[in-house]
Amino acid sequence: QVQLVESGGGVVQAGGSLRLSCTASGISFATGIIGWYRQAPGKQRELVARISTSTRTNYADSVKGRFSISRDSGKNTSFLRMNSLKPEDTAVYYCNAGELASVLAGNFASWGQGTQVTVSS
Repeated sequence: QVQLVESGGGVVQAGGSLRLSCTASGISFATGIIGWYRQAPGKQRELVARISTSTRTNYADSVKGRFSISRDSGKNTSFLRMNSLKPEDTAVYYCNAGELASVLAGNFASWGQGTQVTVSS
């Protein structure tokens, strides 16, 4: 059974930083591409960052230069460091892992509860 637990969210002022964590069980982060997603109220979930098994990273244009994704495969954990936060970053953040096609499409049967990030202006 896949379990994903995201944590580290909170309320911060614009310009602030947060570090999100995602720990998985029932799925190996060591062999899959890890993706971090977010879903704002009334909007579809979007992929904001991904990291390959070779630690190659990709970011959505909206977060490029501000967010940094990393992985600790030994601990089956991934992190999303978010700097220079903006009010438009407000969303629930999720992680997941799998093959590239699944990560790009956000096509997964199981999701964690996510962690809420609220950025005040």
